Amino acid sequence: MKVLVIGGGAREHALCRSLSLDPSVTALHCAPGNAGIAEVAELHQVDVLDGAAVTALAQRLDAELVVVGPEAPLVGGVADAVRAAGIPCFGPSREAAELEGSKAFAKEVMAAAGVPTARSYVCTTPEEVDEALDAFGAPYVVKDDGLAAGKGVVVTGDLAAAREHARACGRVVIEEYLDGPEVSLFAVTDGTTVVPLQPAQDFKRALDGDAGPNTGGMGAYSPLPWADPKLVDEVTQTVLKPTVDEMARRGTPFSGLLYAGLAITSRGVRVIEFNARFGDPETQVVLARLRTPLSAVLHAAASSTLADLDPLRWSDDAAVTVVVAAENYPGKPRTGDPIDGLAEVAAEAAPHAYVLHAGTRREDGAVLSAGGRVLSVTATGADLVEARERAYSAVGRIRLDGSQHRTDIAATAAEAAAGRS
Repeated sequence: MKVLVIGGGAREHALCRSLSLDPSVTALHCAPGNAGIAEVAELHQVDVLDGAAVTALAQRLDAELVVVGPEAPLVGGVADAVRAAGIPCFGPSREAAELEGSKAFAKEVMAAAGVPTARSYVCTTPEEVDEALDAFGAPYVVKDDGLAAGKGVVVTGDLAAAREHARACGRVVIEEYLDGPEVSLFAVTDGTTVVPLQPAQDFKRALDGDAGPNTGGMGAYSPLPWADPKLVDEVTQTVLKPTVDEMARRGTPFSGLLYAGLAITSRGVRVIEFNARFGDPETQVVLARLRTPLSAVLHAAASSTLADLDPLRWSDDAAVTVVVAAENYPGKPRTGDPIDGLAEVAAEAAPHAYVLHAGTRREDGAVLSAGGRVLSVTATGADLVEARERAYSAVGRIRLDGSQHRTDIAATAAEAAAGRS
């Protein structure tokens, strides 16, 4: 199978890495890719928001499957253009991708489907914002209604900061604060059949101890030894399947990857948000544990044959990802610095630990930083303790001036699991 992946972040590198190990993939292409993806796929330049250009590239490459990674092309309708040309495409339509494109729309769908979520108000004026903030009280949860690269949410006890964020966003969703640990659960769907993947937990705050500003994610781990074994089945039946069924009822079936961000509250599972694509950095740890060939899963969703797919196979290993970010991230990041130590990781830590590129570029033979989240270091092990040790050992080999990373990814879960063993 000839596969074209659209995007150029760590999520797409994780997808390309898994596809490159898939024996049924005969040719692997990525556009635009990055310095790391270039090691496993042939790169092409394309405007990822231009559906006609993406389609033309897929036709020129004779692609048999196109995988649209980022949210912006999906919300922009790129998957529609590819499918209209008769090419199987993994990714929802423009209308279906509004589940991520508009938090207000997602709330509307959840209400219609009976999906448990936080109580909320959609606000467009300062007066509405003040009323909603007063109604819920602190801690205040203010979400930009549109796409914000994972940084459109502010959770704060500071009323002035909540108001400021709301003013900066324009249309916002203000909702009650949900207590309890957060879980990310992906599901592959063809619009009818829903196949859940393994759950993961990510770390949104920039600093250890969940301090600092929200980011696109600073690390993740899977499995979740503390989670109820029935969690995946429960979420599939109460969240994922009802949402997919409601989208079909509306005439806008959701086909692709439905990502449910969940809070395990004292009152039960509640949906924090939906995404319409693989999440970063959770994808890195989930795909590290998937044993079923990835191309078969994605193609079955794209061709409406998921019901015929054999049950997914998973490794018993644990996986941990640690994000190495540039100086000043999540503010305006410092870029253009050389990254050293990548060859050491490849030579000394593989295959149990490896680097997935996000914000990188290659210049004169050197790999340079080119974004906020620069690299994801992913490692597997017999348990979370071993996976963490391998991940952080590999992080220690990487040298990037001014870089930052959290030191507590999966620490609490690993300690608790080790205590129970």
